[in-house]
Amino acid sequence: MRLGLLLGVAMSVLGMSPAASADDPVFYTVTYVEVVPPSTTEGAGALRQYGEASRRDPGARRVEVLQRMDRPGHFAVLATWNDQKAFETHRAAAAMTELRDKLQAILAGPNDERLHQGLSVAPPVTGAGTVWVVTHVDVVPPRKDDGVALLKQLAEDSRKDAGNLRFDVVQQATRPNHFTVVEVWTDRKAFDAHGMAAHTRRFRERLAPMSGSLYDERLYTTLK
Repeated sequence: MRLGLLLGVAMSVLGMSPAASADDPVFYTVTYVEVVPPSTTEGAGALRQYGEASRRDPGARRVEVLQRMDRPGHFAVLATWNDQKAFETHRAAAAMTELRDKLQAILAGPNDERLHQGLSVAPPVTGAGTVWVVTHVDVVPPRKDDGVALLKQLAEDSRKDAGNLRFDVVQQATRPNHFTVVEVWTDRKAFDAHGMAAHTRRFRERLAPMSGSLYDERLYTTLK
């Protein structure tokens, strides 16, 4: 794994339409971080400081640090950048260097960094979200376009669900049959209702024959 960042939804800042255009330079990163169990508090502190510092980077639009609900030693960093160049500049900046130094001795494994372009990103709804969901989806390469269509429809339908504050889909830059879905819900009840909705169950049924791996859905809270 490497350090994956998908921080945020820059199109919300710009007020752009839900579907990202092919030539949109906005760049999304998702980084998964896992620390050894005795160092959960230390890891959370280091990532919190990293998030605060990274938000001050000139090319950063959003940086969000999440902690997994059922496995508190697992974290995800979601980031949105003006473009890929802004992210590459960030990689060499002090915030990233300091984070690597702080985490080096307590990591359970290498960080997992995944780089994305927007696929279906919409302005978030105003409100406090208590449940964040980050899901990795991949489809077999010959069914990539089918997967894109399914995910776009899921995003469009899910944004209408009660309690949804954000539902975005981004596509990996180097593996276009791999995607990350980011959801924010007002509470667990709203998330569970979404999981039982007809459109969600229809999506899962249609995805199954083309899926390249297990549907990896993870629930998080934000690190303040």
